[in-house]
Amino acid sequence: MNRDFMLAALEEAQKAMLKGEVPVGAVIVKNNRIIARGHNRREETKNVLSHAETEAIYEACKVLGSWRLDGCSIYVTLEPCPMCAGAILHSRISEVYFGAYDSRYGCFGSAVSFSFPGGFQTPKIVGGYMNDSCEKILSSFFSDLRK
Repeated sequence: MNRDFMLAALEEAQKAMLKGEVPVGAVIVKNNRIIARGHNRREETKNVLSHAETEAIYEACKVLGSWRLDGCSIYVTLEPCPMCAGAILHSRISEVYFGAYDSRYGCFGSAVSFSFPGGFQTPKIVGGYMNDSCEKILSSFFSDLRK
């Protein structure tokens, strides 16, 4: 775990918030350096697939020239949803570090758990990493939205 990487994911979340998007950010790390960044862009792209994780995974695949992201870690400010959890598992990301838990859609322990013994290679998963900072940006966004 590296605090600087989650801070970079929080910077991505801030970019999303400034665009009026739900503030979720992600970075993908390989060999202790950030190789890809992403933030929510669903409103901007008018595409449901434009989540922070999928944006970062797409970029990492381009950077590495492969769909296999073995040896990579993803740092994301919110627990991945079913779509993003599936993309993480299929891309073979080795480690997942997420901040805020998502009791409604979270798929790494909150709403459901996407771990498949004997099936997919399940990554190491650490939830609640820098939870307070990650929850704060989300609660601030939704509080402002309700005003």
